[in-house]
Amino acid sequence: MKRKELMIMHGLLILGWFIASADGRIAPQEKAESVTPIPTLSPPEGNMTFINGVTWCVARPGASQEDLQNALDWACGPGGADCSQLQPGGRCYQPNTLLTHASYAFNIFYQQNGNSDIACNFGGAGALVKRDPSFGSCKFLASETSAAAASSAMLGRAWTAMVAASLIALQLII
Repeated sequence: MKRKELMIMHGLLILGWFIASADGRIAPQEKAESVTPIPTLSPPEGNMTFINGVTWCVARPGASQEDLQNALDWACGPGGADCSQLQPGGRCYQPNTLLTHASYAFNIFYQQNGNSDIACNFGGAGALVKRDPSFGSCKFLASETSAAAASSAMLGRAWTAMVAASLIALQLII
């Protein structure tokens, strides 16, 4: 076998010893009769932030208007945040201020991207808060409500990676 094939086979062997648990973490398999505790591998620190169980991402009040506008444009454009509620007639259109619109868009992006700290950076224009920024009929999604969706997405990605690695190994064997 070539070195590359050996490395792939080694990776698959290691992957075979791990399974993805329901909360998206990867834990080694253990036999039912085993009494030796086997630690689970946790995500790196700072990967997900939960303050008292719930967090929101809002626009930093001290950020410049230019930074807020650029970040808002990015979040609602290439960032893929659903900003339809910020349009005239939408639940979050009023008050029609850059700070409130950016806060809503930042939070949508943050929630859609697994509540990771980096998903609330926006070049320093975003900030995590533990107080619900919702107002009137404009409701901000909370990290607690989107955590289950993020966990399912992580589990799906782990499963997809394992299947893809297995298919690659089969191609190398054949």
